[in-house]
Amino acid sequence: MNKYLENHQFPQDLKAMDYDELELLTYEIRDFLVESVSKTGGHLASNLGAVELSIALHKVFDSPKDKLIWDVGHQTYVHKILTGRASGFSGLRQLDGMSGFPKSKESPHDIFDTGHSSTSISLGLGMAAARDLNGEDYNVVSVIGDGAMTGGVAFEALNNVASLNSKMIVILNDNEMSISKNTGGFPKYLSKLRGSGKYVSIKSQIKKNVLKVPVIGEGVVAGMKHARDSIKYAMIDGIMFEELGFKYFGPIDGHDIQELCETLELAKNYHKPVFIHVMTKKGKGYSKAEERPDMFHGIGPFDMDTGLPLKKSSLPSYSKVFGNKLCEMAGKDERVTAVSAAMIDGTGLEGFNKLFPKRMFDVGIAEGHAVTFAAGLAKAGLKPYVAVYSTFLQRAYDQIIEDVCLQELPVTFCIDRAGIVGADGETHHGIFDISYLRHIPNMTIMAPKDGDELEAMLEYSLQLDGPCAIRYPRGSAETIGKTNKIHIGKSHQLKRGTDVEIWSVGTMAKIVLEAADILKSNGISASVINAEFIKPLDKEKLEKSASKYPLIVTVEDNMVSGGFGESVKEYLKGNDLKVINVGWPDSFIEHGSADELYKKHGMDAQSIAERIIKELER
Repeated sequence: MNKYLENHQFPQDLKAMDYDELELLTYEIRDFLVESVSKTGGHLASNLGAVELSIALHKVFDSPKDKLIWDVGHQTYVHKILTGRASGFSGLRQLDGMSGFPKSKESPHDIFDTGHSSTSISLGLGMAAARDLNGEDYNVVSVIGDGAMTGGVAFEALNNVASLNSKMIVILNDNEMSISKNTGGFPKYLSKLRGSGKYVSIKSQIKKNVLKVPVIGEGVVAGMKHARDSIKYAMIDGIMFEELGFKYFGPIDGHDIQELCETLELAKNYHKPVFIHVMTKKGKGYSKAEERPDMFHGIGPFDMDTGLPLKKSSLPSYSKVFGNKLCEMAGKDERVTAVSAAMIDGTGLEGFNKLFPKRMFDVGIAEGHAVTFAAGLAKAGLKPYVAVYSTFLQRAYDQIIEDVCLQELPVTFCIDRAGIVGADGETHHGIFDISYLRHIPNMTIMAPKDGDELEAMLEYSLQLDGPCAIRYPRGSAETIGKTNKIHIGKSHQLKRGTDVEIWSVGTMAKIVLEAADILKSNGISASVINAEFIKPLDKEKLEKSASKYPLIVTVEDNMVSGGFGESVKEYLKGNDLKVINVGWPDSFIEHGSADELYKKHGMDAQSIAERIIKELER
């Protein structure tokens, strides 16, 4: 633990510190962040860029009375340090340790649990409106990144500000990138703003100067509205935010604490909504992160000297397998296009983007738009592949139903990070996608057991004339047995057995086969089936199994509620056998390594085997 940080009582001590002391604090915090995250992994570059901004916020405002709301939450490590949680960083993102995102149960300074982007302005505006209705007196500050500002929810909130006109502050933390390079019209607009002159309270300055003129001063001020507005339009492009109902300050240097504090003091004393455009550098203070902010956005444990990960698998990731296969398919079929919601690199599409730039569409952080955009591509005769994390696809639920499935359009959803994802926790686990997709008419859903089967399913998807989803997890793509030819709604047997049959969904096959080996050592012969298709079910195989086994067990990396297992149980209802569903319980799953979470929730091989043994003994 850093002794300098340990010897302070934050955030109280910030109030008495001068600007030189605050500058020293920035070095201590950055050293502490690099050292801590190098051991635990986490979101580093965004936090290094937000050090001065976080200090200024806690210097000027009185948290938790004043509400600091952080969009996404990637950049809240400094906020956590400044609210007395530096000692918890040894357990950052570890099981039973401190979350990498704001968590209200963790601290009263964490006003709202966040993890998905573009929500902080809506949240802030809602809290400001409630404050006004309740007759309370506190400040509301919403911090949002330039990447998150490409999300439609952010613009919906901005549009609502003018009608409510509640006092609040929106801070745009502009570091010129999100996980992937920003794309679209709004980032171009911000690029223009970065080159514009500063505009800090020009109205009040004009009024102050002119009022000094004896006798005629007040009359002149009253007649200068048109002149002031003309100056605004001439000096800045930030007028867009003024037209939306905000007082605009910026762009300002996000690494100048004094300028930040002075601007925040002005904003705090303004009686209407304020928009502050802050320029920061992602990865600031650590050269490796400055050079590769994308790599250090979210990183596992690494060597501080080299910046290289401590652990690196020799196997390709599922994202890489997907990206390579899609490139191969696109080389043979000109209809193949790819759609990303600001996650080209994260979903393995960087190679596709280089080879087929005209067929690669990055729509920004706008999953709903991505899905409907893909529907338009499909309607016009193309074969779009929407690559998206499972947890983010949730944001496009209506578009999946209305614009793709209802129209029976051949859009393929390549659902990355399906299942448990580990250290990012509740907001990022992809354990709901089977449940929210399975009941939608016209949808075909597949889950590969390994990388080879993912390639086969992608190839098969080209033949489909309707909507299709292929879900696969984070991590390395191991090879588990041979890959069979894909046939619609057909499963394959991985292991023969006579006492119990286990149906495995996707990459849970590895754990299920381990469980079968444990059962064998206990004298129980288990058949293992690789489901391959979540929808449609292999009804023919299920009917044969129902007549042969007294117990069928389903295992999936998804919630039990609404999952594959429930569809099996429903189909076999009335048969003289028992069906047990193994999956995630009806709760939000905490952060921790995947192996730890499987064990804790009874989804590791040993737990599955023990449960089957108990059932057979009954």
